[in-house]
Amino acid sequence: MKMRGFAMLGIGRTGWIEKDVPACGPLDAIVRPIAVSPCTSDIHTVWEGAIGERTDMILGHEAVGEIVEVGSLVKERKAGDVVIVPAITPDWGSLEAQAGYSMHSGGMLAGWKFSNFKDGVFSEYFHVNEADANLAILPESVDPAEAVMLSDMVPTGFHGAELADVQYGDSVCVVGIGPVGLMAVAGAALRGAGRLFAVGSRPVCAEAARYYGATDIINYREGDIVQQVLERTRGRGVDKVIIAGGDNGTFAQAVAMVRPGGRIGNVNYLGEGESIRIPRAEWGCGMGHKTIAGGLMPGGRLRMEKLASLLETGRLDTSRLLTHRFRGMEHLEEALLLMKDKPRDLIKPVVIF
Repeated sequence: MKMRGFAMLGIGRTGWIEKDVPACGPLDAIVRPIAVSPCTSDIHTVWEGAIGERTDMILGHEAVGEIVEVGSLVKERKAGDVVIVPAITPDWGSLEAQAGYSMHSGGMLAGWKFSNFKDGVFSEYFHVNEADANLAILPESVDPAEAVMLSDMVPTGFHGAELADVQYGDSVCVVGIGPVGLMAVAGAALRGAGRLFAVGSRPVCAEAARYYGATDIINYREGDIVQQVLERTRGRGVDKVIIAGGDNGTFAQAVAMVRPGGRIGNVNYLGEGESIRIPRAEWGCGMGHKTIAGGLMPGGRLRMEKLASLLETGRLDTSRLLTHRFRGMEHLEEALLLMKDKPRDLIKPVVIF
């Protein structure tokens, strides 16, 4: 049986292709998408070649879908279940998972399977490994389009707040307020941040950042962001920095604006370049107790269930992220190119099948 999907044909090239419907392993599931969303990671992968050459690989790693088949050893999921599909689907029996780093099960970043080393979710059907451990039931009260943001945007942004170890009353700066950065703002606010700076220039993102808890907007088009943060903190800097955008040079800015003893959490996907620069003096000549932690978001069912409870209880509203809604699989290319071009009114597109 054949299916249609939207794929990376090679670096810099995308298009529609036809492939066999994937086979279902004994622990796995085959899912039909209900709602999906393209990600800036797809842009890095295709147009920057960030993870190297990929040929005829179906794109996409954010989805809510309906299970159409489960393997013989699947106990808790069944055909007909509507599920949230995490972008990161670890192999839970791996040594890395047992050590507490499930996102790296099988090797560095190898918990990220969709549109990395196996076909993604931009197709009529897709495969999910370890269905019981990786698929969460979509609560009936939650809109599937809004729940797609739980696949990647929410857990990645929240992981930035976790990596930065935001505590009650901390002053925090979130660099980059695209959808991940906005969820980093929301996550920092939920964890008790006090003064909360958000760095970005697009009005639609600045407005959303204030909605999610930012107290100050820093526009990088109006001057050096480090100087702006230092001026507003009387030269002291902030307790924590979350990097959710920018480029390799953003690390130098983060080190310069964080206080001695502060912590930097990075969840930005660096798509190009060979290295990052850490400024010697601003890092206290290596002795400033300024910690940098960077990590891929945790995946799996439990993470999805906990985040879904935030939508159920009204503690988090992801609808503010969805600025562009499309109906029909044929709009996948249009939605993906929006993430590439980033018009000023865009935060995140979603395609409803």
